[in-house]
Parts: sequence; C-alpha cells; structure tokens
Amino acid sequence: MTAYYLIRDVRVPIQANRPDLKETASLALDVPISHIESATLVKESIDARKRSAISWLWQIEVVLTEPLKHTGQNVAALNTLSSDLSKPQGLNRSVASPSHPVIVVGSGPAGLFCALALADAGVKTQLIERGQPVEPRMRDIGQLRSKGVLNPESNVCFGEGGAGTYTDGKLYTRIKHPFVKWVMGQLVQYGAPPQILVDAHPHLGTDRLMRIIQNIRHHLLDRGVDIQFNTRMDVLLQKDGRVAGIRDQTGKEITGDRVVLAIGHSARDTFNMLHEIGVAMEPKSFAVGVRAEHPQNLINQAQYGDSSVAEILGAAEYRLTCQVETEFGTRGVYSFCMCPGGLIVPTPTEPGQMVVNGMSNANRSARFANSGIVVQVEPEDLVRAGFENHPLMGLAFQQQLESRCYAAVGQPYFAPAMTIEDFLANRHSGKLLTSDFRPGIQACDLNELLPPWLVVPMRTALRNFGRKIKGYETGMLLAVESRSSSPLRITRGIHMQSINTKGLYPVGEGAGYAGGIISAAVDGLKAAEQILTELSVK
Repeated sequence: MTAYYLIRDVRVPIQANRPDLKETASLALDVPISHIESATLVKESIDARKRSAISWLWQIEVVLTEPLKHTGQNVAALNTLSSDLSKPQGLNRSVASPSHPVIVVGSGPAGLFCALALADAGVKTQLIERGQPVEPRMRDIGQLRSKGVLNPESNVCFGEGGAGTYTDGKLYTRIKHPFVKWVMGQLVQYGAPPQILVDAHPHLGTDRLMRIIQNIRHHLLDRGVDIQFNTRMDVLLQKDGRVAGIRDQTGKEITGDRVVLAIGHSARDTFNMLHEIGVAMEPKSFAVGVRAEHPQNLINQAQYGDSSVAEILGAAEYRLTCQVETEFGTRGVYSFCMCPGGLIVPTPTEPGQMVVNGMSNANRSARFANSGIVVQVEPEDLVRAGFENHPLMGLAFQQQLESRCYAAVGQPYFAPAMTIEDFLANRHSGKLLTSDFRPGIQACDLNELLPPWLVVPMRTALRNFGRKIKGYETGMLLAVESRSSSPLRITRGIHMQSINTKGLYPVGEGAGYAGGIISAAVDGLKAAEQILTELSVK
C-alpha cells in the first residue's frame, strides 16, 4: 500500500550540481531507494545563518511503496500531495448569465484574476484600464527615464498589469488562503517558471511579468472579455441605491450593476470622486520613506560571506526591521520591496511630483541592490502634523512630500539624493555616489525635505541596519518612497461589497485589502467567488 510523506528541513550543501531527490530522500528516511516511487521538491529556501556552511533547506514529498514503521521529527504523513493545482471549488460554479456584464475597473493582479475567474465561469465581463497595454506602456516608461517626460495615464503605476509589473515581481505572501496555490499555478500556466512553486521567496522580474501579462490578456480575449485600454472611470453611476455603471473620461457610459474596483493605490482622482459621492472609506496606516541603493557585491559579501556564492544562489537579498520608540509611541521602520540586482525607477503619476520605487529583471544582474526604507505612519501622526482628519488625509500627505521632492531639484523627475553617512550626520555635503537611477539624481538635504517625525526614527533604524549588514551606511538614499501601500481603505462588508454602495466590490491594494501581487490576486478572486455565488444556479 502506497503512503505519502513530507520530509522537512533536509539540509543540502550549496553546489553547482544538485543531488538526486530520490537519493536525498532515501538518506533522510533511511529506507532503500527502491521503496521510493517518487520524490518531489515542494519548497526550497536558503539558510545563510552560518556563512561558512550556507545550505539549501528542502522540503520533499515522497510516495513510498509501503508505510514507514516510524516517522522522525521532520517527517509527517500526508493524506494527499500538495501538487494539486486544480481550481478551488468556490470558483467552479454553474451560473446564470447576468443581465449586464460585470465591469472590472483596473488590470492589476486583483482585476486580472477577478476577470479570469469570471470569464472562465462564463460570466460576461468588461475590463477597463486607464493606462496602456504593456508594450506601449514600456515605451512611455522609457520616455520618463530617458527624457523626463511623464505620461500621467501610462507609467510605472498605471497600465496593463498594474504597478506590480514594474517591480521585482515578488510572489512571497504571508496569507494562508487556498487561492494562493491556484494563483501560482496559473502564473506557471501563463509563462512563469515552475520553480516559483518551490522557492520560499519566489520572484518573476519585470521582463517575465510582461510576457505573462500579455498571455493573460490573450486568454481573456479568447474567453470573450471586452478589454478597453485608455479608459478611465471618471464617474461611478448609481440608481436606486446601487451601482448602475460607470462614465469614462470621454463621457461614454457603460451600464452594469456590478463594478469590481481594482484601481490600485495611486488612483487619487478616483479616490476623490468616490469620496465626493459618498462611498464609505477610512484612513489607515501606511509607510513612507526613501529608497536605499548599494553595490550588489557589498550585499552579497555581507549576506553570504563570499560574493562568489552569488554565482550559484543569485544576488543576495535582505530583510531589515527595527522598532523605534518615538514621542508618539513605537513605530516600525523596515525594508520594503528589496530588489537585488535591480534599478530604482521614477514612479510619479502626476506632473510636478516625484516618487521612487524599485524593480529588477528575472536574472537580477544589475550592479546595484535597492530597497525601500520606510517608516510606519499612523492616521493620528497626520492629525498631529496638521492635516485635517478625514479619509483622504494620507493622500494629501503623500502629495505634499512628492511635490516638495520635485521642487527641490532643478530638472524634471531627477531624484533628490543623499549619502547615508551624510543623512546620519545631519550634514549636507553635496556628495553623491554612482547610481543607475534615470533620468538622474541631484544632491539634496533629505533631513530638510522629510518631516522630523520621519527623519528621527529613520536615522535610528539606519544605524541599527548598519550593525546588521556590514557597510550598509556607505550607501545612498533617494527620495521619496511614498507609495508602499494605500493610505486609505474603502470599507466593505462580509459579502465583498462596499458597506454603503451595493454592487461595488472594492479589491486589492488600492482598496486597502492587499499588499503585493499574490494577496491582490487572491483578493480579486474572492470578489469573483462572491459574484459567482450570487449568480449561481440553485
């Protein structure tokens, strides 16, 4: 009788040629290799705590010809294997066709996966996106980086695939939802390498994400989804207490009694419109700071002890966090969206404002590492800073910082920059380091650009980070990293709908319910599941 087992924490020395899985499992279980029908690697992480003995940690699922007589501490019996990537039951429903198409606003992860689930269930769906498809969008981003020319509707934040298309493409998530595995499987189906199903901290990179997004678009079109690019929702139409459709920037109206709102965290004009018509929303905590840049070799050396190890393991990452006591209480300062072997890119969406973020391609081969270094911001911090206490005050704070950073430099979309050493010493020497940021950087005193209640905890944290990563204080800071998450939440009830606007389904990062590609995709699927439940044939 066959039996299934999971072997945890199998330590494997780092080497160019990986050992055979069956042989590794045979040694770990102390059974003959002939008793192992199959062995599958289901998770791989790196243990670099001992620099002299860096190793992989594997989790292996095995099928044995007979049950084990005894299981060790790191072996668990399984009823089924985890390799099942079939569609979750909640998305497999027989549904009645609605009288109007479901309108999905936004083509980031939440919008795309919601549209995928609806279309695959046979629900007529209309997907609108204010920005461009990925191909012309990439050209628009190139214009911003090379010439400082911003297209407010097609940039790193707006366009097909959402803001996540132009990041590191991180797929790591802490959420434990059954949809996570299916999302990962779908990404593989549309072109992601199967290794993402195994890596403890998988990533795709911008170059891969662009191809995956194109493949998803082609599938949606094949399923009959009406995709309209360069279409911005300017008005949410309502009738008799529920959603009745949308009106775009040309005045064209699209009728529908279900609108999935997947607009991302930078659609400030849309947030303002929704607030004006009374859609319930509330301020929430978010984070603001700068982006740190270091030579990747420095990070490799600090993390691996030997920079040559990166030839096997790839560019080294880091995750840093520090709890800082301030006059307003404890505030977290932490690294955000760390991009090994990547680039810092300009991410504004409005003229006269400057924002930065990080991205990297799949091979993470660029010469610099970068990461956001952000400070936790609570709504009460903004009230103390003089902002009116209302749901949009976080947006106002972001805009204030971004306008200040743009005005501080003399050329369009150059980034204000300062060495970490100068920032810590509270001096403005004008010294700059080499950077791959385009269109360029300009020396500015970030101690003056950022409010003191951000600067002080950031200084404390950077000193702490310098004790954790040797040489960290030799890097450079670029400003401002202000869009790590949405500063507001569009309040919804238990059925995924707005608490006061029936038929409106706020989802993803912009609605304040997700943080990252996978959690946003899962949130979009949860809205699709709810809509399918409402349309299901009893």
